[in-house]
Amino acid sequence: MAKESPVSPLALPLPEMPAIPGAECASIAAGIRYKAREDMTVFRFAAGTTVAGVFTKNKCPGAPVDWCRAALKSGKARALVVNAGNSNVFTGRAGRETCERTAAETAQLIGCKPREVFIASTGVIGERLPTDVLLAALPGVVAKLEGDAWQQAAKAIMTTDTFPKGATRTAKIGETTVTLCGIAKGSGMIAPDMATMLSFLATDAKIPAAALQKLLSKGSAKSFNCVTVDSDTSTSDTVLLFATGQAKHARIPAEGGPVLKDFARALDEVLHELALMVARDGEGAQKLITIDVTGAVSARSAYRIGMSIANSPLVKTAIAGEDANWGRIVMAVGKAGEPADRDKLSIAVGGTWMAREGGVIPDYDEAPVVAHMKGREVEITVDIGLGRGKARVWTCDLTHGYIDINGSYRS
Repeated sequence: MAKESPVSPLALPLPEMPAIPGAECASIAAGIRYKAREDMTVFRFAAGTTVAGVFTKNKCPGAPVDWCRAALKSGKARALVVNAGNSNVFTGRAGRETCERTAAETAQLIGCKPREVFIASTGVIGERLPTDVLLAALPGVVAKLEGDAWQQAAKAIMTTDTFPKGATRTAKIGETTVTLCGIAKGSGMIAPDMATMLSFLATDAKIPAAALQKLLSKGSAKSFNCVTVDSDTSTSDTVLLFATGQAKHARIPAEGGPVLKDFARALDEVLHELALMVARDGEGAQKLITIDVTGAVSARSAYRIGMSIANSPLVKTAIAGEDANWGRIVMAVGKAGEPADRDKLSIAVGGTWMAREGGVIPDYDEAPVVAHMKGREVEITVDIGLGRGKARVWTCDLTHGYIDINGSYRS
């Protein structure tokens, strides 16, 4: 087993996570891969719970992703089973059978249909998940189900994460207050192509599946899809949002609408907070990097330029070394394949403009930039000078720690 990494210097404390009416969870040490730690979590949801989900676009997804995509079509959910340590990816028929058996056993214990059981796995790729070990642990974890065990669940779903990640908000639907809680895991193999890790959220609001899906897809696009650690899109990325319907508020139309405006705000805040925690826990990360791109020909173009900068090993290592090398940012803008003109390009770090209109600013003083780069949070601004498109993305620096963690991941 790879040695445990020290807690990220960018870590944030896990907040108090209130119980969500209609949602219970529990975790257990099943011994699937890790020893002497909880590595399996089960959620049980009230009858009538609706669900939304977004999943990896990786063309070699794990069996749990395929299972969830199919289960999502009904828009209904009663349970979620998550394990850490083995991703059940590239395991062929055995992987599919594990999902089928897990869903069937959970459905019997919960009292629902197998297709109302959602499944997520994270960990090593290409090794068979010890199904009998997982199934043997199910009755014990179901027996422990309770409403306020979110903090334990946030810890149990971790792999190379150095700290558990959770967020919570309240919102108004009409005159009724509803609650939203979410947890996430992610540290490496993080690159946006829908979700970039595992994340599970629940609310007591009563929201139709179609409206819930619209909110989650929109929120993920500007949060989880805007963070990257290493440009690698996982085979297991899954974000699921469950609405238990226990709150008493006005009926929500199938398409949603203005009545969900405050709920959308709360959901966006939770997704944003969780996404930034993933960037803060990037494997070996010492610095959180915020990249703002303005003046692009479109928002989509600005996003692609921002991600080109965020995924550049040369940019990320320069920041790790606190080297104010703005030439590497120019390189990353140019390689994005988006409209750009070097003679209109402007670059700032930490609010100090280094270059404008294709060249270094006269009498440019590097001292404030160097001082800014010594901090834990680094801000890069790039103005393309061609239009009004803008985007903001987040990443972390690239250090020797990333190699140390991934060089011994399976050992």
